[in-house]
Amino acid sequence: MSQNSQPAFIRTLPAYRSLPRPVVARVDSLRPGTLTPWHHHDWWQLTYAVSGVLALETSGESFMAPPQRAIWIPPGLQHKATNVSRTEMRSLYIDSALMAWAPPRCRVIAISPLVRELIVAVSALPEDYDIAEAAGRLVRVLVDQLSSMPEVAFNLPMPAEPRLAKICAGLQLAPDDSRTISEWGRLIGLSERSLTRLFMQQTGLSFGDWRQRLRLLVALGGLEQGRPVTRVALDSGYASPSAFIAAFRRAFGVTPTEMFKQHSETVAG
Repeated sequence: MSQNSQPAFIRTLPAYRSLPRPVVARVDSLRPGTLTPWHHHDWWQLTYAVSGVLALETSGESFMAPPQRAIWIPPGLQHKATNVSRTEMRSLYIDSALMAWAPPRCRVIAISPLVRELIVAVSALPEDYDIAEAAGRLVRVLVDQLSSMPEVAFNLPMPAEPRLAKICAGLQLAPDDSRTISEWGRLIGLSERSLTRLFMQQTGLSFGDWRQRLRLLVALGGLEQGRPVTRVALDSGYASPSAFIAAFRRAFGVTPTEMFKQHSETVAG
């Protein structure tokens, strides 16, 4: 969902052939415009931004992790990540033997205050921590707590069908494009009924729901950077700030101000 065509910085990838411990943490301070290029791991990864908003792409979906959210990435899944603003990132690499409970797909989860503190604490451990001592017990508590974190709808399924992919690419570049589904259908040579049916088959969402989710996810980057809600709302394609705030609350359970105020208070604390 990034609108930047050229990355400013490339993030280096881990050099592990195997994990030295069941859970290994990586700490990164990412400058704006950093790209983590396409790659995969032989282990699970939890990607969490202490501050900032992370965008992650797979071949068929895009995911966003704003404050209090994290992204699970299963072994073997090709993915890349970008961040628009400065981001404090924590990555947990977790041995598959500890993850029998996890569904084998990429997903975004909510992060409780307790789990956030556990992630921060585990990220401060030395790489050769003693599995049998307090550090090992801390890691096991973290993994146990992660298993109960709920999934949230911060993903955007991408269609494989070329004509639909063209529509979605255009909307990603211009989320405020207000053309109707019938107008898009005429552009690609499909009736409104055919396009509606095909879009649902390819993404599991109606065209309207897909576009609204795109607009809300794109808006997260601007909100995290501190841009005014009115400006973010209009740039995202909403007719008014009130319409944007209402849609945001329906999707995420809080207003934009509440989401990013909670994050600021958590970081300051």
